[in-house]
Amino acid sequence: MLKFTITGLGREMRKILLICIEMLYSSLSHASALYFYEVATEDTALAGAGQAARAQDASTIVTNPAGMTRLPDRMFTGGLQMMDGDISYHDDNSRQESPGNVLDIFPNASGFYSQKVNDRLHAGIGLYGNYGLGVDFGNWSGQRLIKKSTMVAMTLSPSLAYQLNDRLSVGGSVNLNYGYLSLIRNVDGHDEKAKDHDWATSYRLGLLMQVTEQTRGGITWTSKTDYDFDVKGKARFPDLPNTEYSLPISAQVRAPQQMMISVVHDLNKNWSLMGDLGWQDWSQFGAPQITVKGERVNKNNRMKDTWHTAFGVQYHPSEQWRLNAGVGFDSTPYRSQSDVALTLPTGDEWRFGTGVQYQITPASNIGMALEYLHMQSSQVQKPTQLKGHYDNPYLWFTSVNYSYQF
Repeated sequence: MLKFTITGLGREMRKILLICIEMLYSSLSHASALYFYEVATEDTALAGAGQAARAQDASTIVTNPAGMTRLPDRMFTGGLQMMDGDISYHDDNSRQESPGNVLDIFPNASGFYSQKVNDRLHAGIGLYGNYGLGVDFGNWSGQRLIKKSTMVAMTLSPSLAYQLNDRLSVGGSVNLNYGYLSLIRNVDGHDEKAKDHDWATSYRLGLLMQVTEQTRGGITWTSKTDYDFDVKGKARFPDLPNTEYSLPISAQVRAPQQMMISVVHDLNKNWSLMGDLGWQDWSQFGAPQITVKGERVNKNNRMKDTWHTAFGVQYHPSEQWRLNAGVGFDSTPYRSQSDVALTLPTGDEWRFGTGVQYQITPASNIGMALEYLHMQSSQVQKPTQLKGHYDNPYLWFTSVNYSYQF
């Protein structure tokens, strides 16, 4: 929840500050609403399909910690990833300068380690980032309100898994999350940067079941993550010369609770099919509360729950090679694509992934993955002076991963 209080100001100044608040609210409270399944692992090549049931390397810590019971005595998995694409914003007012592509290249890395403690107990730890976004509007008509906004988060996940019997395992993680928020605006021809960081805790629980010799299923639940940021900055407006105003802003940024159900079925020694069904609780996000000289201005909640589904296939042409392909769909978090946040240009998302793994030695393998993510077009209504639209935004993910058994 976000709350502003503005008192003792004239009508024109209150109007200007409300415009600024609307912009900053979009930047802050929705900065983490792009949740990514891509954490530089083999899951990227499968568009996330089968993620809660696959458990083929130590990255199962982030998708289903119970999967560690399927791993060898000691295993490390790490990866590097790059995200790029085109998210171009077009101002509806042709007399104003549009920023064009606002996406910053976004690097990512992850590392996971799992170890067998005894015949039934496994322990592990993971370090990864899977949500956040950086947008750079550059020199445009709204640069006094926002030029660049970045929200990034890294998570450290100590995890345990226990094998109850030959068919059923359970697991859990305590996630220590670090969030960083920065906001850059143009003030009197100079860039001014405001930033803050916060630590938050979340949890993950998982269950893995060997249904038959060829089929296994997994369920994972992850709690929400709350970050509290305080960003303070000063602003001057051409409409009010020689006047400076402080804009203290407090924001709570959330990653929602979510659930994932996955199935993997081995048709034979060469072919495996896998699928997902997932849910994210975006509707929990309330509207911002803005109070202007004792009068509350209510905003409608524009968010709704999202649903995820994916289908993937693995093919083993030989002992050394494993080929992956997958397609995934995530529904939009918005109630209407005609009213989205300026700094969250998302909608229905389609993922198309492919990749390959190569067994270098009996103890090590390396893989590459490529994924294309297409987002639904959307329109921005507020702030009114900067109304515009995003047309067919898309992202590319490229990654390399490596696993080693000790």
